[in-house]
Amino acid sequence: MKARYLNLAASGVALCLATVTLSGCGAVSGITGNNEVTLRVVAADYGDNPENSSKGYWKDLAASFEKTHPDVKVQVDVFSWSEVDAKVAAMVKDGNAPDIAQIGAYADYAAEGKLYSADELLSVQTEADFLAPLAEAGKVKRVQFGLPFVASTRLMFYNEKLLTDAGVIAKDAKGPWQPKSWAELEAAAKKLKATGVPTPFALPLGREEAQAETMQWMLAGGGGFSDNEENYSIDSADNVKTFEFLRDKLVGGGLTGPVEPAKLDRQAAFDAFTRGEVGMLNGHPTLIKQAAAKGVKYGMVPMPTADGTEHSTMGVADWVMAFKNGHPKEAGKFLDFLYEPDNQTAFTGKYDLLPVTTSGYRQTEAATGASSVQLKTFLHALPNARLYPVGKKSWAGVSEEVKKNIGTSVQPGGQPVKVLGDIADAGRKADAH
Repeated sequence: MKARYLNLAASGVALCLATVTLSGCGAVSGITGNNEVTLRVVAADYGDNPENSSKGYWKDLAASFEKTHPDVKVQVDVFSWSEVDAKVAAMVKDGNAPDIAQIGAYADYAAEGKLYSADELLSVQTEADFLAPLAEAGKVKRVQFGLPFVASTRLMFYNEKLLTDAGVIAKDAKGPWQPKSWAELEAAAKKLKATGVPTPFALPLGREEAQAETMQWMLAGGGGFSDNEENYSIDSADNVKTFEFLRDKLVGGGLTGPVEPAKLDRQAAFDAFTRGEVGMLNGHPTLIKQAAAKGVKYGMVPMPTADGTEHSTMGVADWVMAFKNGHPKEAGKFLDFLYEPDNQTAFTGKYDLLPVTTSGYRQTEAATGASSVQLKTFLHALPNARLYPVGKKSWAGVSEEVKKNIGTSVQPGGQPVKVLGDIADAGRKADAH
């Protein structure tokens, strides 16, 4: 899932499950010779090199489906995350939408009446199998149009050696470090700074995934992008306090390293963590392999909160949607097949992402192996995770405003009230049109 967006776009994933795409040019959707139907599918590529490209997964999935559905052919085009959303948008604009798209957002297309709803496509069993928060995030006006594809949650990573050397973790500690509050986090960051750690706490509010880092802190402060009625609450009192804490305590205290948060991207922070230069940062499952490959001993814990009490964690999902091309029956059969647990976990296991169905969740929960054990920490946070308000057609614009401006709120002299207020106003105006 595309998590630069984990921000999982979120995004999407996607639940990278982000986070955590395919575009379909080619055969015209419709009935071909011998009454066969060709489904055109566009999907995103989750691999980072030709060897682990998602093309292999989709090729095998399509071939397996066609064996038991000889009257349906599946043509899949896979595109990188940098181009897939634009590819699908161009196809829709040209009146040549794919039958199925697996991309980062669905709400615009749903609002324009271009998508089939879940109950027009899926079997009752498949529709009921989605994890509740993910199904809910796929709804527009209480009707599900977005089908979650993969998901991801976020945890705080810490460098065990750096924290032990700084005296935060006792050398004879028998269990993992379990900070609960921001006060504990700040105290640990100060000890790390005192021992010369370049970046006690990495705070990536640069463009790459500022919306994800922002939401993690908002949730931990008791707020969020939206309230329980899905109205924007970006400028709530809780959110303002959160960014005042970041400005005054972490950034103001010199605890966020040499790169100002507004210019620090997620991957740059991850790279610094794997070099042993960062004491703590928020991360998604991708960091597990990156850190292990560099021999970094790390721990993972839920994000500490403002008051030390438990709050919702953040989830990210990428999405599948089916366009109204006249093939809801055939598209539905393929999607039912896509969501079978073996097919779900074959993909999520390959990319260290999380399944979006109860059956896939249980299968992952039962898996063994080092990577499965680590992934379960993220998995257990998924059922109660909160996702971006992706059902709002204004979300894409709000996310862009966050990427451009949120970093300025934590600079010395920054004004969280104004920055958050301006972003909230932009979202509300977009919703009103």
